[in-house]
Amino acid sequence: MDKIKLIESEYIKKEIPRFNVGDTVKVMVKIPEADKVRLHPFEGIVIAKKGSGGRENFTVRKVSYGEGIERVFPVYSPSIERIEVIRSGKVGRAKLYYLRGKVGKRATKIETQEEKSNTR
Repeated sequence: MDKIKLIESEYIKKEIPRFNVGDTVKVMVKIPEADKVRLHPFEGIVIAKKGSGGRENFTVRKVSYGEGIERVFPVYSPSIERIEVIRSGKVGRAKLYYLRGKVGKRATKIETQEEKSNTR
């Protein structure tokens, strides 16, 4: 086995749910405060996934008080406690960068597979 893959395999043992671009996820992030560590949720739409193996990243976008916020998370980061899939979405793109230009409900509404099949 390759030495790099051997070292990466120790960090990849973390269990993560299967999610894809267009899904709404809640990422529970560990934030150190003085002598304690608290969990802070970051909930939004996954607009991109990049990389593979131990170097895999995903970008989550949320709109807070009318301002768009994007955050890039390494999948196997020790600062991520857990990832929860809130809603699964069906999209026709690998990267949803076009959501940056959308405002209001159009920026956050991604149709699910059930909604898409009911409208036809």
